[in-house]
Amino acid sequence: MVGQKKWRIDIKWIVILAIVAFLLIFEVFPLFYLLIKSLFSGGSFSWEAYRRVYTYDLNWIALKNTILTAGFTTILGVAIAFPLAFLVGRTDMYGKKFFRTLFVVTYMVPPYVGAMAWLRLLNPNAGVLNRFLMKIFGLGDAPFNIYTTSGIVWVLTCFFYPYAFITISRAMEKMDPSLEEASRISGASPLKTLLKVTIPMMTPSIIAAGLLVFVASASSYGIPSIIGAPGQIYTVTMRIIDFVHIGSEEGLTDAMTLAVFLMLISNIILYISTFVVGRKQYITMSGKSTRPNIVELGKWRLPITIIISVFSFFVIILPFITVAITSFTVNMGKPLTLSNLSLKAWEKVFSRASIISSTTNSFLAATAAAFFGILISCVMAYLLQRTNVKGKRIPDFLITLGSGTPSVTIALALIISMSGKFGINIYNTLTIMIIAYMIKYMLMGMRTVVSAMSQVHPSLEEAAQISGANWLRMLKDVTLPLIAASIVAGIFLIFMPSFYELTMSTLLYSSNTKTIGYELYILSNIS
Repeated sequence: MVGQKKWRIDIKWIVILAIVAFLLIFEVFPLFYLLIKSLFSGGSFSWEAYRRVYTYDLNWIALKNTILTAGFTTILGVAIAFPLAFLVGRTDMYGKKFFRTLFVVTYMVPPYVGAMAWLRLLNPNAGVLNRFLMKIFGLGDAPFNIYTTSGIVWVLTCFFYPYAFITISRAMEKMDPSLEEASRISGASPLKTLLKVTIPMMTPSIIAAGLLVFVASASSYGIPSIIGAPGQIYTVTMRIIDFVHIGSEEGLTDAMTLAVFLMLISNIILYISTFVVGRKQYITMSGKSTRPNIVELGKWRLPITIIISVFSFFVIILPFITVAITSFTVNMGKPLTLSNLSLKAWEKVFSRASIISSTTNSFLAATAAAFFGILISCVMAYLLQRTNVKGKRIPDFLITLGSGTPSVTIALALIISMSGKFGINIYNTLTIMIIAYMIKYMLMGMRTVVSAMSQVHPSLEEAAQISGANWLRMLKDVTLPLIAASIVAGIFLIFMPSFYELTMSTLLYSSNTKTIGYELYILSNIS
């Protein structure tokens, strides 16, 4: 009996090994092989590909533009997200629940659709908002030109600040309010408490939020290609996809070499975030269910609500109203009258076989990625929050590594490693897209579930174990029902970006696996 207990296999270890094996095969190995392939492109070790790529002026310009746009987007995105998260989470501003939902609306919308919306508004020749301002103020030239670096930064910010908002607001909800209470008791004003206590306590979460925004904007393809191409503003993702579409071995090698740059810079930032400041987060977070201190805005309550409403209208609502109206407009150069409105565009959408097929592909791939992603997320949340099993941080780090790796790098790595050379051939299938989506977007779902599980007292689970339930039965019947709302939120956070994903889909699609993101991008270029 003693011997049997000693050699009894712990199912938690099996689960950890299964998750690690999946990540090693479909994430770590492809990324490692991408790096090796870029260094051994001619069959032997050589820096030739790097010399060729990094001595070409256009590539250096693309690198500079990528760092510039991603850097400013990160700064602006966090600068917008933190005040919004504070207002809806820590103040008595009017309509907090409404604004909390509104602020993440752009997370549900494809960024390239947003790019088209802002083109319609700020096109220097025919932008609706530009023409309106020129008419009102009697201007001879358009006040805004979307075809600039600042235009790219603005649109990237509008569509990626929700990444920072979700991360920061979630951390604010978990933050232990005792230090803030002590600051107030000692006589500090709400502003001084915010600057001296709240912001320093939130630093790890702010940095983590900035990382998400940086990686998302640096690896974005739709927005830079739609807005930057007319002004000849190139980014690394644009150059990588151009190299791949050349169709030659040299073009693919050049693409891999540029992808390595994106991978290295993103993961250097990830390392700094995770290992240098990330550990401090656990000192300031409470494992209990806490009620955050609410700052009373007093006479500023209504003015701040009005300012936030105006911001929401121009940044979130107006672009989508513009897209909606444009979809019914026959001739965009004519005034908006009944004679200039039609349902013909909508009829084409619902009758075109390619759109129906691509929508189906996107739905299937996103659903599968969300299902398997949240399954792994739930198991990982339990392992991280409820066990002391050695090695549990390994899959957590690998999942974080995948999220921190640019989309285009993941796609390229899967292409060169999963095309049959090593026994696995999933190229030109939905399976490769599902795996790519899981690697890229699983972290957001996992963090949501981990946060929810930390709020659940383990006594109910202990009672289930005492009554004889095994680990999986307890997880299914006790733990998961208690965090069901967060599981649904996690599914949503994985499903939505997977459904409208463009960058990876542009490289991974085949004639039978085109996605709605790719289809919309092609249609926007045709039009």
